Amino acid sequence: MSQTQSAPPTGNAGQMGIDNIQETAMNVIYTVSGIVTMPVEILLRLQFGTTYFPAPNLFLSAIMLILVSALFGIATAMTQMIPFVRVSGPAGMFGMGSFTSLFFIAGAVHGFRTWRRMIHMELEENSTFEGPALFFFALLPKGSSFWFVRIVYEPAFVFAVAIVLGNLLIIQFPLVLYLQFAALFLAMKQYIAWYRTWAFIRHLMDTTNVGPIIAKIVNGTATENELARVHLASLPTNLPPDMRRATVAHIARAFSAPMPEEAK
Repeated sequence: MSQTQSAPPTGNAGQMGIDNIQETAMNVIYTVSGIVTMPVEILLRLQFGTTYFPAPNLFLSAIMLILVSALFGIATAMTQMIPFVRVSGPAGMFGMGSFTSLFFIAGAVHGFRTWRRMIHMELEENSTFEGPALFFFALLPKGSSFWFVRIVYEPAFVFAVAIVLGNLLIIQFPLVLYLQFAALFLAMKQYIAWYRTWAFIRHLMDTTNVGPIIAKIVNGTATENELARVHLASLPTNLPPDMRRATVAHIARAFSAPMPEEAK
């Protein structure tokens, strides 16, 4: 067993386990949110990159819309079959079926655009970029803030459009409900994307700030307050040099900045 493996565990070991659980939860939420919001995002993001959406998203989003449309259609048909009960269908001109058709049309248009960029890769600088926001968001307060527009304005716009079009009887209630849920999922998806970027930068800063403390641990001059910052009790004065080096290596590894993972 190597010296680093035999080092005594610190409080960061439990924190790393919590971080793994958090990362797994964020991956699940981000993936599900991407499937739910893709039909809305391709209408909001007219210039998204070729790899912004994972390859399976188009299929999974299409299946989701078809199933939701079928479920609402079956529910409406079953309520109309109840004897002596008169139940009218959803009020509005366009429903989930119409939105599903719009999704397929938009997918075909975007598919031709992205296919052209895939063949001629020199036409695209960054394939992971979701593209600029719609032009009118720039006219709003803080409209120049990339993340504020993505996390606040775009979900609020989708939510408001759903309410307005529903009240005007332009879209039916099932579609209103879907758009409202999509707005919430869109806000959560963009928040996770922002949080990952912030956490990576914050971890880099933490790594820089903890460097002098690690140097003091090596020299045996670290104070109790400095040791507390790295969740470590004071080291014995008679600790063998190899154990001290292993402890320092363990702390340095715990505070090392992980490579950022691309959200899929």
